[in-house]
Amino acid sequence: MTDRRVGIIGAGILGLAVGRELTRRRPDTRVVVVDKENRVAAHQTGHNSGVVHAGIYYEPGSAKAVLCARGRDLLREYCAEKRLPYDEVGKLVVAITPDDVTRMDALATRAGANGVPGLRRIDAAQIRDIEPHARGLAALCSPHTAITDFPGIAAAFADDITTAGGEVRLSFPVTSITRRGGAIEIGSPAQSLVVDRLIICAGLHSDAVARAAGDEPGPRIIPFRGEYMLVKPAKRDLVRGLIYPVPDPRYPFLGVHYTRRVGGAVEVGPNAVLAFAREGYRRSAFSARDLCELAAWPGSWRMARRHWRTGIREMYGSVSARAYMRAAARYVPEIGVRDVERGGSGVRAQAVDASGELVDDFRIHHLGPITTVRNAPSPAATSSMAIAEYVLDVIDGRAGT
Repeated sequence: MTDRRVGIIGAGILGLAVGRELTRRRPDTRVVVVDKENRVAAHQTGHNSGVVHAGIYYEPGSAKAVLCARGRDLLREYCAEKRLPYDEVGKLVVAITPDDVTRMDALATRAGANGVPGLRRIDAAQIRDIEPHARGLAALCSPHTAITDFPGIAAAFADDITTAGGEVRLSFPVTSITRRGGAIEIGSPAQSLVVDRLIICAGLHSDAVARAAGDEPGPRIIPFRGEYMLVKPAKRDLVRGLIYPVPDPRYPFLGVHYTRRVGGAVEVGPNAVLAFAREGYRRSAFSARDLCELAAWPGSWRMARRHWRTGIREMYGSVSARAYMRAAARYVPEIGVRDVERGGSGVRAQAVDASGELVDDFRIHHLGPITTVRNAPSPAATSSMAIAEYVLDVIDGRAGT
């Protein structure tokens, strides 16, 4: 890369990881990260579960599998260097039915191909040794799955960028992207920025910003709200680490699970409910513009025809705490609806192709001097430092596209 000025749209953990890696590789390059919010990590990064994934779920050889493994190691080293929390509380992926056991064993084969460290299959008695209040027929135990503070890591990345002479420019809503000769002008209502190269990591708005830069229409982002319950303090100690169900292979979501946070709280969730706004953190959130864009994308209707039953079930769990906890309590029976209260929520930027397929793997497009990250769901936070390496390797001509 010989560009002297590089702009990055998006001050979530991925955009900041790219900016940090760029300042390390090219200390003479002017790096400017812009974001419409007045703080970093305002959206997906600031609303996720804090889990550092070990790589259990991903198709062997996929970008997710490769970059999650690399990203996990980089993140652990970075947290140690910066004295940020990184606690290997461990994860159990619990099977409670014979069908679950069959899918769990297939998952174990996949995880083995991905080199998940320390993974082992355990029986019902061993489940209780690790999580005394959990129940199941069998489980996969991932002792090196960890929890961390992703907003704190994002803030540290931002500090690294500014310390190296770069800039994180907030309250900069991008309204236009225009190529002018060999340069790219990024416009906002109050100011503009001219760069030689542009990298778009816009999360919930990644498709719209990419199209403004000349990228193809798909995939489009469909927002799914993930709602959490908080376990009340009296029952928090019933969960030591992370307790997950065996996921449904038809969906990129992992199902409602128990997560211990670095601050000591225990969450149950998230579910996956269609949001009526890209930033629809509340059930009442509504954006006519976002809904019109969703309705205009043929993939939205094709997805709905395939998965409407699941969608109705998720919506019922959203409005009924009893229904929400009925599923979760199968794994920890002593935590019921009276033991939880409504917690926060996040919105997942789920990419959907025109065919209606939910895009599972990371998807990154390259348009000459413009790179667009079109799909970066979980484990993108875990993988952020590795994704940054990959993006810059491709730009530098050191990796395949």
